[in-house]
Amino acid sequence: MIKLLAGVALTVLTAAAALPALAQDVASLELRRVVIAPPQNSLATTIKQGLASAYAGTKPGTAAHEEAQRLYYFYGERYFEPLWLSLAADGSLAFSDKAEAILDIFRQAGSEGLRREDYLTADLDVSAAEGDPARMAALETAFSAAALRYATHIYTGRIRPQDVSAFLDIAPKRLDEAALLMRLASSDDPGAVFAELEPRHPEFLALKAALARFESDKVDRPEPLPDGPTIKPGMSDPRVPLLRERLKITASAEALTVYDQSLADAVKAFQEAQGLEADGVVGPATLAAFNGGGPVTRADIIANMERWRWMPRELGDFNVMVNVPEFRLAISDHGKQVYATRVVVGTVKNQTPIFSDNIRHIVVNPYWNVPNSIIANEVAPAVLRNPGYISGQNMELLYNGSVISASSVNWGMVSSSNFPFRVRQKPGPSNALGQIKFLFPNKHDVYLHDTPSKSLFARGFRAYSHGCIRVENPMEFADALTVNEPAIDRASLEALFGPSERWVNPQKHIPVHIAYFTLRVSEDGTLRSFGDVYGHNEKLIELMGL
Repeated sequence: MIKLLAGVALTVLTAAAALPALAQDVASLELRRVVIAPPQNSLATTIKQGLASAYAGTKPGTAAHEEAQRLYYFYGERYFEPLWLSLAADGSLAFSDKAEAILDIFRQAGSEGLRREDYLTADLDVSAAEGDPARMAALETAFSAAALRYATHIYTGRIRPQDVSAFLDIAPKRLDEAALLMRLASSDDPGAVFAELEPRHPEFLALKAALARFESDKVDRPEPLPDGPTIKPGMSDPRVPLLRERLKITASAEALTVYDQSLADAVKAFQEAQGLEADGVVGPATLAAFNGGGPVTRADIIANMERWRWMPRELGDFNVMVNVPEFRLAISDHGKQVYATRVVVGTVKNQTPIFSDNIRHIVVNPYWNVPNSIIANEVAPAVLRNPGYISGQNMELLYNGSVISASSVNWGMVSSSNFPFRVRQKPGPSNALGQIKFLFPNKHDVYLHDTPSKSLFARGFRAYSHGCIRVENPMEFADALTVNEPAIDRASLEALFGPSERWVNPQKHIPVHIAYFTLRVSEDGTLRSFGDVYGHNEKLIELMGL
């Protein structure tokens, strides 16, 4: 159908005569060689005219413009020949069986947490286009656009993370769209092609299964534990049998309602896994954790599925994940959790950003280089009131990279808005970073670290930092983190404790994911919900029209 005529292919960057209205836009958007071949028949000419009109009629920088551009490039490289239309013996055009199969997939978009109306648009009315070559040509390109839209949504999500918040520093994954369209057009099972694009993370698949079970705004969940007095070891309580059932701890009929030591030990293990104080006492926070937090809605499930689509396809065989709403850090080895501990994250005002990186350095006895925002809002005013504040906080004043004495400064010439100094806190027991920090260099200057302020870890709500992530048990974490490092372990790191900053560089960089999931799926398949600390979940639900 396509005539490969040597010498007729033109490039976008030199084809101003072929498409004068678009040549400047194309050249400014991508400096790459894109072949635009001339159409070889009337249908291809009609397809080209429709694509050119759509491209020229969209506003640069919009999603519609980018979509029109991609389609023009794609069809231009194949002489504007159709993928989804076939020519019958009588000269009429028909929509292919493969396209019809993809339409059926669009109709089931709800099972993916997507909206069928985003793909089954009025442009895809096959019956209305039959017998009209121009409308069939428009149907061809509208269908390719819908297929790419659907593929993009299941692969990297419907919503740009940055539209939710600037604190979501997540780059969208990119599809090879031309290759995908060709695979879909040639495959006998387009559903399998699309299925390859969706996340394979177990929690995403569990959320998808929960969505399938969802009815009347409720999902199958264990019988909730009723509110009541705090349950302590040795007490009897009518809720104890439910606890036993949930934790699979048996007892004789006489002791069924007694909160004995074996059940208390199981509760402690549950509390530890949830990032709660592992005291074996079933109070309000533990009851809420057993009941999965707040009520789960269909919108919550879909929003958390969307965030899994934002995550990297591969998290790394050995990785660290910090889930901000859960105030919890976990290390996974080939999909199995091998360590977990509580963390303190940023306040609503000083949010911990959401992104993925790699832990590259471990710093023992770290200096704390005070961020500019803290200098302006806290340190500078304190120093101007009392220049002795610097030495009293075990801090150093730096000017042009050199340490200077606070007593040598004419503080009458300095103000909070004109504070030409950097400030750092020296290593020591009062250092804000504690004895160790774990670095994954990033533009946010956020990292994992120890803290001398341990009392906050006992609280259920733990968003109190300036943005960095405080780790409750940093040396246990260090030991678990370096299990694959032959020359580094907890003992070797503790041997470096002292007055001088020491850097240790693991041989392997360890993926670290700072994530934001308000729903997690337990090993037994139950959903646990967590507070929307920064409002990201609510905003995403709004943007998704849920």
